[in-house]
Amino acid sequence: MIKENFVRLFESSIKNNWELPALTDYIEKNTLTYGEVGEEVAKLHLLFDNIGIQQGDKISLIGKNGVNWCITYIATVTYGAVIVPILQDFAASNVQHIVNHSDSVLLFTSDNIWETLEEEKVPDLRAVFSINDFRCLHQHDGETIQKETKLLPTNFKNKYPKGFAAADVLYPTIPNSELACISYTSGTTGFSKGVMLTGNNLAGNIVFGFETHLIERNDRQLAFLPLAHAYGCAFDFLTAFCAGAHTTFLGKIPSPKILLKAFAEIQPTCIFTVPLIIEKMYRKQIQPMLNSRTMRWALSVPLIDNTILGTIRKKLNTAFGDEFKEVVIGGAAINPEVEEFLRKIGFHFSVGYGMTECGPLISKSPHNEFVPFSVGKILPTMQVKIMSDDPYTIAGEILVKGEHVMIGYYKNEEATAAAIDKDGWLHTGDMGTIDKNNNIFIRGRNKSMLLGPSGQNIYPEEIEAKLNNLPFILESLVLENNEHQLVAFVYPDYDAVDEAKINNEELEIIMEANRKELNTMVANYEQVISIQLYPNEFEKTPKKSIKRFLYANLLK
Repeated sequence: MIKENFVRLFESSIKNNWELPALTDYIEKNTLTYGEVGEEVAKLHLLFDNIGIQQGDKISLIGKNGVNWCITYIATVTYGAVIVPILQDFAASNVQHIVNHSDSVLLFTSDNIWETLEEEKVPDLRAVFSINDFRCLHQHDGETIQKETKLLPTNFKNKYPKGFAAADVLYPTIPNSELACISYTSGTTGFSKGVMLTGNNLAGNIVFGFETHLIERNDRQLAFLPLAHAYGCAFDFLTAFCAGAHTTFLGKIPSPKILLKAFAEIQPTCIFTVPLIIEKMYRKQIQPMLNSRTMRWALSVPLIDNTILGTIRKKLNTAFGDEFKEVVIGGAAINPEVEEFLRKIGFHFSVGYGMTECGPLISKSPHNEFVPFSVGKILPTMQVKIMSDDPYTIAGEILVKGEHVMIGYYKNEEATAAAIDKDGWLHTGDMGTIDKNNNIFIRGRNKSMLLGPSGQNIYPEEIEAKLNNLPFILESLVLENNEHQLVAFVYPDYDAVDEAKINNEELEIIMEANRKELNTMVANYEQVISIQLYPNEFEKTPKKSIKRFLYANLLK
């Protein structure tokens, strides 16, 4: 059991960092100190008391990243209630289902999202609150919660007549073994399940961040990953807040242009991102430069090579704000070519591995110990096992157990039993190998693995990574047809196509050349028989992995 108590981590941080900036909304430019966050949390605690919220009650939360989102989360878990974060990309029907399935009694939501929901479809909610300004948007028949909300300023002043101070931050004792969060997954298989995470699961991730100095007091974070997803929540928010760092929430779609501007202003000290964002920057800003004839010649000359690579590294560092200790890449597999280039120029990055069911972290190494093409070393509080006769060379399913592993899926014993075996091993569904030092190497998803003509394991993600490096391809999806042949669906880089003034007929010719080039880079049993153009970007999870299940019938 993790020795640090999850609730006490918040209490200690608010008290010890009272005057420091804690949370900022980038667009609105409003900042709250730790003391001001503590006061807002106390107001919600008083409201919860007055309307009869009990420890263990479920409270749903949906909306864009921001200060009030975090205040709601902190107030819920430090009261002893259970937070149910919901991704704002979910359809209204899914949101209503999660609210009902989780047995939530309150919902905190953005005003615009509430407008898409139907109150009669969430009949068991006692009340709905706006995270824009915490007003009560709706209450169940017979409730007096709107009245209590209006009385809150007066009640708060009466409770703290001398003002709210650090000494007033006193949260209940909630054992780490208690349920703290139900996180509904949105994975590549399409089946959403409520992952039950305890205070111990979440505290384990936070303490790892402390002990490895990943985030420290007075550090600066720029949060652009969804907080309702375990990865962004664990590090941009929970670890940063409990460490005494200052987090700024981007609050808009993280396009490279917007990110570059924000990086320059915020100058974050540790950056948490997903491969898609890194790969877009590489393809748009670095790859065209590397492909020029002059640059290719210069990179072939050793002395000039080092100078140029150093210049590229400096430019890339500047693009990320020039103050970061490390860029942590997680959530999905990074393109090997991009990773190799980042390593070659000496860029400070590492790749981690996790899943919602571990809140999320399973493996991570600091950039100076990171083994190329791995996803880091298994955490000291976790164990790993590969279901293979030779886990060092033959890929098998990755199984993990330890402090971060969930207690199960909410109200779903069948799914829990399928995921966690009788010995406590969590079956991740990922295929991989390990080395002698417990560094994990992922090959692909168990459910997306295909069988070659002689029973060979084919990992379509590996083929897609190679294909995505070829000209005029933004992303791709490799599927198997009824004859067990591989077909690649490609979403072209239409910006590059338009800039090069390439018509559709020429694009088809280029794609056929790409197919032939790809087939020189893969095994015989991984040969792609055709490339078909796809008109839109593929739909993705919050971790920016393609939702493969949506495209299973493209060839049928």
